[in-house]
This record gives sequence, C-alpha cells and structure tokens, in this order.
Amino acid sequence: MAFIPALLVLIVLWRWSCAAGTSAYALLRMLLQLLLVGYVLTYVFASNSAVVVSSVLLVMLLAACWIALRTINHHRKALMGPAVLSIGVTSLMILTLITQFVLQASPWYDPQLLLPLGGMVLSASMNAVSLAAERMESELLAGVGLRVARNRALLAALIPVTNSLFAVGLVTLPGMMTGQILSGVSPLIAARYQIVVMCMLFGASGLAAAAFLQMYIRRVSHNSV
Repeated sequence: MAFIPALLVLIVLWRWSCAAGTSAYALLRMLLQLLLVGYVLTYVFASNSAVVVSSVLLVMLLAACWIALRTINHHRKALMGPAVLSIGVTSLMILTLITQFVLQASPWYDPQLLLPLGGMVLSASMNAVSLAAERMESELLAGVGLRVARNRALLAALIPVTNSLFAVGLVTLPGMMTGQILSGVSPLIAARYQIVVMCMLFGASGLAAAAFLQMYIRRVSHNSV
C-alpha cells in the first residue's frame, strides 16, 4: 500500500514523458539498499562487537567524506584530509558526549545507539562540509577575501539545520519523534529526545564546517606562498 503514491508519480512521469525510468530506478535502489542495510544491521546487532561497530562507523565516515567533496572541482584530493579530520573528530566528540554522558550507553559500543546516532551526526557533518566547501570555492573564484569567504561559507552551511530548528514542531515533526510517537512513546518523552537530536545535529554541522573551513584557509594560504 505504501508504494501506491510512488506508483502514481511514476505513472504521471511516464504519461508526461519525463524520464520515469530514472525515478523507477531510484525507488528500486532505495528498496534494495534499505533491505540490505537491514540485514547488515541485524548481523551487527547480533555480533555485539566493538570491532564490528567501529568498522561500520569507519566505513560510514569515509563514505561521508567522499560524498561531501564530490561537487568540488579544485583541490579535491588536497581537501580530503581536512574533510576526514573535521567530520571525523567532530562526529567522534559529539557522539561520545551524547552516547556516553547523555544517554549513558551500556556497553559503550551499544550498536543500537551508536549506529543510528552516528549516521545522523555523520550525515549532518557531511552536508555542512559539502555546502561549506562549495560556497568557499565559489567565493574564492569570485575574488572574495579568505576571511569573508569563510564567514559566508559557514553561514551557508548552517542554513539547512537552522531552517530545521525554526520549522521543528511548527511545520514538521522529525522522523525520530514521529517514529517514537507511532510506537506508543509519550509525546513529551519523544520531544525531549528530539531536543537532544536537534542540538546534536546543529553542533555537528557548525563545528564540522568551521573546522573544515579553517583547514581550508590554511591549505590555500600555504599553497599560495
């Protein structure tokens, strides 16, 4: 039944000759990817191993860094190091704070906490670094000074998460909060967890983007000497 709205869109695209094949492929790929990750997570949860959980997070980190820089045309290889450091260190700090001190995971590598929250933090950091890198590159190509370009890039990187802060509870209920409410959790408890998540995502986005931009400036300044 859940596929009915998607099928209706595909029919409209097909009737309007709007390349329905691409959307159909995207839906099929989404289905296969989610089924695959479901099986993988089942194995990871059953293993209850710190090594396995850490390995999965490392793969997620490397994928996030590669995706973050895919739209950059200049110095992509040179910026991979700053991307790994900014996303990796920021995500590690925030994930440690949330899982070990706020939620008090037991054991510390509890995959049911680390992997979902790790995915959220890495995704937020990845998107922020991607936006910051693209805006920084555009500003520098336009002849803007380094510090002004950095400030504009940071503000641009924070636009999505800032909009989410304004909209949450008014325009939309986030996926995590909606899922908890549907599963029978009290809306007040769900709201408390969502506050933690929103602060976590804002912190991850801002800190990762700021760290990346600082290293970006140093790299550009060093290359120009």
